[in-house]
Amino acid sequence: MSESRRYASLRREAQARETRADIARAARTLFVTRGWTATTVRAVADEAQVSVPTVYAAYGDKAGLVRAVAEAADLDADALTMVAELEDAAPGQQLAAMAAYDRRLFERAGDVIALVREAARTEPELAAAYLDGRRRGDETRERVFSSWPATTFRPGLTPAEAVDVYAALCNIDVYTTLTVERGWQPDRVERWWGEALARELLRV
Repeated sequence: MSESRRYASLRREAQARETRADIARAARTLFVTRGWTATTVRAVADEAQVSVPTVYAAYGDKAGLVRAVAEAADLDADALTMVAELEDAAPGQQLAAMAAYDRRLFERAGDVIALVREAARTEPELAAAYLDGRRRGDETRERVFSSWPATTFRPGLTPAEAVDVYAALCNIDVYTTLTVERGWQPDRVERWWGEALARELLRV
């Protein structure tokens, strides 16, 4: 392949990625401002300044757009940073790292999580995707908790029960209540989560 053809191919690939990103950004804007029901593929195409067939080619149907926006939300929260912080860390530090990840996720993409949950009420496919995301989070925490010696936990607490306690404390509803209704700053929520998780899960 000649140099000119190679660079033309690279330009096309870069343009395609940028177009997908433009569509995902447009979808996020409209889903959050208008809601799931009122947002159409045509509206997303108009917002992104592309054709309707381009949207379908990039993401498929409207459900595909929501999945793309949800995946982008996970990237925004920087899961790789959390994984790096979990390695070779003490249990208290691991709890703090997981709380920090959830703070980033809810701070940067809480609106996306809310719209996915809204859409999941009427779209079985999205409901399955939403529950799958919750399940993956639970599995990550259970792997971490299962790696701890039994003496790490409060007496009688199992790794599965620790996952339940974590889910009860660190979720979008608690985050929204504290930041929106109670006026807490996100870093205060993160600190409280880390302290509360340590009190509830770790043997003193």
